[in-house]
Amino acid sequence: MIWLYFVLSYLIGSFMFGFLVTKTLFHKDIRREGSGNVGARNAGRLHGKKAFVLIFLGDALKGVLVILIARYFGFSAQIQLVGLGLAILGHLKPITLNFKGGKGISTFIGGIIMFEPLLVFVIAGVFLVLFPFTKSFTFSGLGAFLFIPVFLLFLDYDWICFAAALGILFFIFLAHWENIKLRLRR
Repeated sequence: MIWLYFVLSYLIGSFMFGFLVTKTLFHKDIRREGSGNVGARNAGRLHGKKAFVLIFLGDALKGVLVILIARYFGFSAQIQLVGLGLAILGHLKPITLNFKGGKGISTFIGGIIMFEPLLVFVIAGVFLVLFPFTKSFTFSGLGAFLFIPVFLLFLDYDWICFAAALGILFFIFLAHWENIKLRLRR
């Protein structure tokens, strides 16, 4: 049953709201516009707040859904985080778009907050502290995410959850690596 959940998690992650929303509402292929990324940020730059919100919520819902399915079947916290990691992998490398997807932020935010709602305060608080110094949504957000594994330990989650959260963050940072290098050069 767990393996079926893992496959389903990846497939849920591969459902690309950025592609579907821009194709349906704007009759355009977002992969051929702006940065070419199918995420909410690119869509928002190109098509406005409505596109950003719809895609962000849709992609966040993928993370929420994966956690809810795991809880429905009584899977452990560790399995839930592996499922979330696979959903994010599906978003980064979706089978539905020839393995060229988004950056995974929205799916991660939805899933990790569903996993542990107190993380809203950690993410928002650290982001607000970092933003005046970095003046970058990307750096402030990624910096805030680094506190998540530590906070999970603080909340008495085990080392496997800590390691799973670090693994997920590794994939997210890897997806943002080019952006990080570019911003560091400036």
